[in-house]
Amino acid sequence: MEPTLSQAPIVKVEMLIRKPVNEVFTAFVDPAITTQFWFTKGSAKLEAGSRVQWDWEIYGASADIDVLEIVENSRIVIDWGSRVEWTFAPRGDDATFVTIVNDGFEGSGDELVHQATDSTEGFTIVLCGLKAYLEHGIRLNLIGDKAPDAHVGS
Repeated sequence: MEPTLSQAPIVKVEMLIRKPVNEVFTAFVDPAITTQFWFTKGSAKLEAGSRVQWDWEIYGASADIDVLEIVENSRIVIDWGSRVEWTFAPRGDDATFVTIVNDGFEGSGDELVHQATDSTEGFTIVLCGLKAYLEHGIRLNLIGDKAPDAHVGS
């Protein structure tokens, strides 16, 4: 008998980004910037009530994103099969503390653990890539290098 979890896991990752809140917020709303550190293509900027598509072309993968809420320079909430919330807390004029919470996972105990582990790993990589890009102008290619053998055509 598979053990069950008493509560579905909640993922929380955080990072201080040494850039003003408007720059950090915009990096997640505008796919022209987000593609520099996360997905490879986005169909549109995030706007409350909209549906956009994010693509990871190197993996032949995509996700439909329902944008549930946007609070300028403060909060983003999406649904992509689970709920993801970004909060942006200014730290003075030149830094932002970003918190990403992912919840609403569904499945068996093992599936929940797998989803939470993948989410923790993925969003940690995203925040590290964001930090390098915004603070130092470096594209680390973390997403592509995480699983190079999974690239389409490899």
